[in-house]
Amino acid sequence: MSCCDAPAWVCQFDRKRAAGDLRDYREDGPAATTRALIDALLRAGVEQRTVLDIGGGVGAIQLELLKAGARAATSVDVSAAYLAAAGEEAARQGVSERITFQVGDFVDLAPRIPAADIVTLDRVVCCYARMEPLVKASAERCQRLYGLVYPRDQWLTRTVVHTQNFFRGLWRNPFRSFVHSVAAMDALIRSLGFTLRHKVRTFVWEVVVYQRRG
Repeated sequence: MSCCDAPAWVCQFDRKRAAGDLRDYREDGPAATTRALIDALLRAGVEQRTVLDIGGGVGAIQLELLKAGARAATSVDVSAAYLAAAGEEAARQGVSERITFQVGDFVDLAPRIPAADIVTLDRVVCCYARMEPLVKASAERCQRLYGLVYPRDQWLTRTVVHTQNFFRGLWRNPFRSFVHSVAAMDALIRSLGFTLRHKVRTFVWEVVVYQRRG
């Protein structure tokens, strides 16, 4: 699982990992769950919409939505290495002028980030020990569609994550991942003015898209 815990983000998502993910994207396109999120957003309509991609990595979501007709994107990531890779790919695809890159923790940057029609968090919620500040800040900046990919809240996923974190501790790796209550997350998102539009599950992950009411 590609999840993390601050302040280990920068160490975990380094230049080597970014280069590998960029190579995978160029060769195979978006990962399966990322593709599922993109497809759900495309079905909802993205033409002339603005995108805020939080923890967007090498830029798969923002790039695919721009290709499909989105007007502009803001990419926020704590890893400068990943933003550099995303910028390189944006230049290769000829869309650099349509993407604004911001490096840092979105929760800290949120007051300075403009709202967008579409907000995405692909395997990002599991990077936070507390999901509430991230979900609240990101949902408040969403004007239409709010898409997330996160680990399923089940015993098997929790066991896998616990085991991963245990071995990271043995290896002196500060990187940690978390499985949050899906019910609590759903209740919070709904309380912020959203209705669930789409949900699909894989063995480990859950892909959801909410739409702002009204």
